[in-house]
Amino acid sequence: MENKYDHAFGKNDIRGIYGDDITEELFYNIGRSYVKYLKQHSEVNECDMYLTVCMDARTHSPSLSEALQAGITSKGAHVINLGLAPTPIGYYSEVKGVPSDITHGNKIIAACIITASHNPKEYNGLKMTFEHQTLSEQKIKELKDLTLNDWVDDIEPVNKSLVTDYNIIPDYISDMKSRFGKVGKGLKVVVDSANATGGIVGPQLYRELGCDVIELFSEPDGTFPNHHPNPSVESTLDSLKLKVLESKADIGIAYDGDSDRIGVVDNCGKFLTGDKLLLIYAAELIEECRQKGICPTIVSEVKCSQVLYDTINKSGGNAVMCKTGHGYIKAKMKETNALLAGEMSGHTFFKDKYYGFDDAIYAGCRIIEIISKKKNENPEFSVCDMLKPFELVYSSPELRYPCPNELKKSTLEEVKQRINANKNVFGSEIKDIITLDGMRIVFDGGFALIRQSNTEPVFTLRFEAKSKTEAELLKSTMTGMLDDILKVKK
Repeated sequence: MENKYDHAFGKNDIRGIYGDDITEELFYNIGRSYVKYLKQHSEVNECDMYLTVCMDARTHSPSLSEALQAGITSKGAHVINLGLAPTPIGYYSEVKGVPSDITHGNKIIAACIITASHNPKEYNGLKMTFEHQTLSEQKIKELKDLTLNDWVDDIEPVNKSLVTDYNIIPDYISDMKSRFGKVGKGLKVVVDSANATGGIVGPQLYRELGCDVIELFSEPDGTFPNHHPNPSVESTLDSLKLKVLESKADIGIAYDGDSDRIGVVDNCGKFLTGDKLLLIYAAELIEECRQKGICPTIVSEVKCSQVLYDTINKSGGNAVMCKTGHGYIKAKMKETNALLAGEMSGHTFFKDKYYGFDDAIYAGCRIIEIISKKKNENPEFSVCDMLKPFELVYSSPELRYPCPNELKKSTLEEVKQRINANKNVFGSEIKDIITLDGMRIVFDGGFALIRQSNTEPVFTLRFEAKSKTEAELLKSTMTGMLDDILKVKK
């Protein structure tokens, strides 16, 4: 029999609408079960377990954090409460730890981050780590089974004797200063934190690096009063673009709801899609590795432009394509020993000189470093100079096509059947069909992509071709097919 909380457990994290899919009762039981999970997968006794807990700015995050901490401490494990903090600060806490006198010499065994990332304000969720990795789809399923099969209705209060409050943000800023020094001296940077968590870290850090920082919406407010916290949706960057142009800034940086995704606007007020941003990072990394005789592996996902993969490979790197989703990206990085990875959404993962997790604030430091270096070499430098390969194609914005979650699988299967039955349906010869995440239908000089969103009731569509007209034809064919299929299903 299906449990009411089944749908909260996703492929990359736990997420849903607060009050329906996400409740204090669920978080209490997850806390209990996660301690049990950790005991099964480690040799650490509960009394020696220390888990960090942090949260985003949503209005219901404090009560969910309280419930989660209650569940953890009910099993005798310890909580280091980091309070309001970006998701990457949670990841950082497991990797770097906290002062040993707090944990009595024990390592942080896991991090729990209460967030729904870029989702609307009525959503909330939970990201969890163990052994410096976010839980995979299979591990989330295992935790789900433990939680739902050992459910209790009565919530005990938090055992305060097992909770220690600790502000790790100064440690993080100090670490970044030691890595980058005054690399931003002479640069003007606009930072849009979208009233989420990035505002309590990013602006201060960039000032410490020497930047002249102009702040937008730094005050955390879980109602997101100024705009939705999703920098991969270009319309959310309107204020940032205007401020960059008005102030003649060198760059604009935006964060999503939990600050693990970055959005970047160049000095001309143009938005850089995730694949363009990744190519900038990749070009710099490849050049550094070439001097050491290394061919770096760089991972990206199925939504990214073919230009990205081709340019990396031609420049001396090794480009690898994988499924969309931060869990899949991290797993593929580990499998291939990749030094860099990124998604269209702005998740960027640096294993080169960092820890391999997605951290928008750190990614901002890296783009500041690159621009500073290039401007020192050439005062007339423009970010556009690094993106000329993209001028050869037209890449459509990401299109989110609504589809109920329960219909996505069967609808995608019918799309596959129709394309296999008529290989000329798009009016162009199909060169390849990549099915590692939905369908990426490859043509000469372009592709059409359809994949199921991991977090929302939509299909993600993207199209690339030698011209906008050709891309629009691919789009109309795909959306027409979906209209036709869903008209019958609904």
